Amino acid sequence: MAGHSKWANIKRQKARVDAKKGKTFAQLSRAIIVAARNGIADPDGNFQLRTAIEKAKAAGIPNDNIDRAIAKGAGTYNDDSLNYESIRYEGYGVGGVAVLIEAVTEKRTRTAADLRSAFNKNGGNLGETGCVGWMFEHQGVVCLTGVIADEEQLLEVALEGGAESYELVDDPEETGAEVFTEVSNLDHLSRVLQAAGFTVQAAELRWLPTTTVEITDAEQARSLLKMMDALESLDDVQTVTANFELSEMLMQTVIT
Repeated sequence: MAGHSKWANIKRQKARVDAKKGKTFAQLSRAIIVAARNGIADPDGNFQLRTAIEKAKAAGIPNDNIDRAIAKGAGTYNDDSLNYESIRYEGYGVGGVAVLIEAVTEKRTRTAADLRSAFNKNGGNLGETGCVGWMFEHQGVVCLTGVIADEEQLLEVALEGGAESYELVDDPEETGAEVFTEVSNLDHLSRVLQAAGFTVQAAELRWLPTTTVEITDAEQARSLLKMMDALESLDDVQTVTANFELSEMLMQTVIT
């Protein structure tokens, strides 16, 4: 089951040096609104909502703001006339790299214009729906933190929880593992791993590339990372995933 994810490594190392870490209040609040709208407004019975609330609390968003976002999603907030919706956008970066973006917006035209600008300024282009989506698979990911002392136990518990695969975190500054499963099984797997004594840092839905492009040119790598930063900084954007890989040496060179 064990494997290796270059994109996960790139994201981890990039996060440590980013001047802007984490999502903005607006991004996190919109995630709560959409989660409450897509399911019930009770986090105990809505895993997506519970996850969004946990991320918001970790970022320091006040409880009043969280409650307001839940009310907006549930349609019980009287002063709110905005209609937020989840949209997936697709595009290309330099070197033919595929990029998948999940956004939450109340105005599609603004979001598309902002994304197109971020792509164009960094050598990429916003594509049509479906142009790269087939290169990604939607999966649930449970992120474990801490030393995995017994990999056989992890394998046994992961299989018991319905996991499809797992990857040990290959990073000298972090320890842990990522356990992958079907989207519908994410909540169950998270609970099984917690019950077995593993420390669950996060449980999230993630688009994973099924085919990758290796980037060997430093300037292309910098351009791609700059484009990812520009896309992730937009308030409407929730997640950005790309299918490029960098060698460890090149990664250390460009992520500074």
